[in-house]
Parts: sequence; structure tokens; C-alpha cells
Amino acid sequence: MTTNLLILGGTTEATALARAVADAGLPGTVSFAGRVERPVRQPLPQRVGGFGGPDGLATYLRDHEITHLIDATHPFASQMSHNAVAAAKAANIPMVALTRPAWQAQSGDAWTHVPDIAAAVEALDRPACNVMLAVGRMHLAEFAPNPQHRYLLRLVDPPKAPLPLPQTEVIVDRGPFSEASDRALMEAHQIDLVASKNAGGTGAYAKIAAARALNVPVLMIDRPPQPERLELATPADVLDWVHSTDLGV
Repeated sequence: MTTNLLILGGTTEATALARAVADAGLPGTVSFAGRVERPVRQPLPQRVGGFGGPDGLATYLRDHEITHLIDATHPFASQMSHNAVAAAKAANIPMVALTRPAWQAQSGDAWTHVPDIAAAVEALDRPACNVMLAVGRMHLAEFAPNPQHRYLLRLVDPPKAPLPLPQTEVIVDRGPFSEASDRALMEAHQIDLVASKNAGGTGAYAKIAAARALNVPVLMIDRPPQPERLELATPADVLDWVHSTDLGV
């Protein structure tokens, strides 16, 4: 069977992998969940939308004769990652995750770790301050119990409906960002606290470095548990894995 890859995308790593796959002349498709209106253009064919759980994904893998599944989704898309493992097993094809390491606190960082979004909401039950809320559009409503803060949001797409937070300023922009620009942004908005998912990688790290430089504390939301799976760190590693599995190594 001819090699045919399915990349579960939505990250800078997925885009880099798609470029490497295209450069290598391998056929493949990049899939997006559809949460962003203007996904980054890919050098491979792309599809948008869910699969209907692990069974739907397994059906897609069989129907489209996918030979290799690569999970390059966001570290917080844990349900999709669990679905990918189950679907690959059901379809009897090899699967790997292209991951990025979590951020680690450095000297000068003032982090408070919380295990999930609910704990971050609880931690913000405090006197009013200026918060840079970097949790993504999907979770904003969960912070509605804390309307006392002034929130700075940076979203890829402009909001289509009124935001659930009464004191909010929205900046529509797409990363990667620089430490200098994020430092200027935090100074301009007098940010007292950054609340962020531990996304890892380099594309969203600027705000963490800027917070360190400005002595701004960070409420760091730890990553959710991931399924047991093979994890690789670079697109080159994934291509080597594809070739090795093609050869039955």
C-alpha cells in the first residue's frame, strides 16, 4: 500500500511537519478541528471539522486508506489525542505524536501551578487586577465567576458574540510573538498577572519571557494527562519513523 499520512494539526509543529512531508514528496492530509476561522495555509491538502469520536476517526482512516497517523495537536487537546490512539488501534495502523516539551520555570519566574482550568478560575477569586488571560476562546465562559478583573485577551479570530467577561480588551493577532512586543503590550495594559496554559514550544513563549522580565507573576495551568503512545520531538524524527514503519523496522 502506498504511504498516505494523516496529520492531526492546529499547531506550529504540525505546519512544520506538513512542510517536511510535502518536501519529501509524501502524500498526506492535514486535519483541523475547525475552531479557527483562518487556519494557517498548509503545503498539503487539508480538511476541517471533527470526525465523530474515535469510531468516526477509525472509519476515516480506513475509508481514505491512511497508512500512518500523526497527532500534532495542541497539548491541551487531550480528548483528540485519546481518540487518535484508539482509532489507530482500531484501524490497525501505526500512530505517533509530534510533541513539544512543556515550559519549565527559570530563575526570575514567579509561577503558581494549577492543575486545570477550574483551578485557575478558583485562583482568580481574588481582588481585582489586570489579567492577561491566555487560555483560548473556548474557555472564556468558565472565567465568568470572576468579573472583577480587567482582562486582556489575544485571539486569532474576532469574537462573534458578546464576551462573558464585562471588562475585556481584545487584540486580534496570530503568533509567533516576540518578547519585546509582549513586554510592551503588558506595560501598556499594566498587567498584574498572566494566566496561561502550559502550551510549551516557542510560538507562545514570548508572554512568559516578558512576564519574567517585568516581574509579573504567572498562573500556570498544567497540561492534562495524555494517553500512552510513542512521542517524537521533530518533523525529521517523524519522517524517520514513517520510513522505518514502511520498511517494517
